[in-house]
Amino acid sequence: MDYGWLSLIPAFLAILLAFLTREPVFSLAVACFFGVLLMGKGLGGFPELLVKALGNRDFMWVCLIEVCIGILVAFYQRSGAVNMFSNKVKFWTKSREQTQLLGWALGLFIFFSDYFSPLFVGPVMRDLTDRAKISREKLAYICDSTSAPMSVLVPFTGWAIYISGLLIGIGPVINKKVALSLFIKSIPFNFYAIITVIMVAFFALKLIPEFGPMRKAERRATEKGQVLRPGSTPMMSSDLTQLPVSEKGHPNIWLNFFMPVFIVIGFNMGTFLFTGQARVLEGFMLATIVLGIVMFLQKVDNLHGLMRSILAGIKGVMPAVLILAFAYAINYVSREMGTAQYVISVAKEWFNPTFLPILVFLVSALISFATGTSWGTYAIVIPIAVPIAFEFSHGEISNLVLATIAATAGGGVFGDHCSPLSDTTVLSSLGSACDHMDHVKTQMPYALVAAGLASIFYFIIMILGA
Repeated sequence: MDYGWLSLIPAFLAILLAFLTREPVFSLAVACFFGVLLMGKGLGGFPELLVKALGNRDFMWVCLIEVCIGILVAFYQRSGAVNMFSNKVKFWTKSREQTQLLGWALGLFIFFSDYFSPLFVGPVMRDLTDRAKISREKLAYICDSTSAPMSVLVPFTGWAIYISGLLIGIGPVINKKVALSLFIKSIPFNFYAIITVIMVAFFALKLIPEFGPMRKAERRATEKGQVLRPGSTPMMSSDLTQLPVSEKGHPNIWLNFFMPVFIVIGFNMGTFLFTGQARVLEGFMLATIVLGIVMFLQKVDNLHGLMRSILAGIKGVMPAVLILAFAYAINYVSREMGTAQYVISVAKEWFNPTFLPILVFLVSALISFATGTSWGTYAIVIPIAVPIAFEFSHGEISNLVLATIAATAGGGVFGDHCSPLSDTTVLSSLGSACDHMDHVKTQMPYALVAAGLASIFYFIIMILGA
């Protein structure tokens, strides 16, 4: 059935209610229920929707990653690993600027995974940023703006392989080697991702003044010492963030902090280089198991103590799992109602050589914002937009083609970056232990500025190219 403009209602109802109520779970649940009614499924369609949306490999994969991260963070807390790291770097972070730059640098370092980056940077930096009176909203922004935007700029990540795979068979792109080369050439045109990453450093160095809701949050933190908004609901529960440090055993920073990080990085990079696919979940599982064994051998905790930490870790990430569950459900509703296809059908007739990259950027952003997924957006937009760019370029690889590919990639990240339905936005709120909607509200003006600048750059290069 062709739902037309009605297909936009569930996703945007969820977003509107989330901003109005500050209750993302309630907002998503209401939007899912409304979407089921629009599709004519009746009251019984709601539980059926949850079964279909959540009973799949992708959702379970994300849930297991979050559970592993929760347990890993609990082990870090219990062994005192985070405190040891904070004490080691406190001499390099004597100011708010230096602390923010360290978070930015860590985000750039974990470039290979948009999931691992916020879930590592947030817990590691949280004590440091709290000590420096930096708001949790700012920490969440740093985590979010150095995860997906960074991953899409590096040519040997899962993002690069995925986008390159979608390009194969379009125009002169005959194999994966040509496709990857085309993606690499398009990276300088990915203005949104580049601007977003740079803006984090500029805000940290005060080269750009804070503005909007973020300015209010930072003033609250610096003047009142309130890193969280009074009345807010941190995504990570206090069971995890306030887990007491063990006074037993002999933990050390190399085994209890750096070793798990090296295991995750080494396992992910190794599997990516040898198989072409990073085994993120397996890497987290391995690091978690090894750290648990190390803590047991160090006598930091006995088996009973380790199990209590494991349960605290799982309980701590449950708020994020619940939001992600309903986000997957609303995304399923959007797919069933053809939200992305409707947006494409409306925008396609406006495509022309001068405005193609801008329109593709905006369409990708809208689809990603409404569905909360960058990769799903790429799968829909690239097979439509890139052939049009090649047609305008007479089959040649021109700046128009490169800008269109980059605009799709950047637009997908922009929508994903702003949307309260996005998994990476949820994970950034989780890692920084920030209220989810506080993170979305404070980050959105910054993302809009980056998107506006990116659109201007696309217009300029197309005018110059003409």
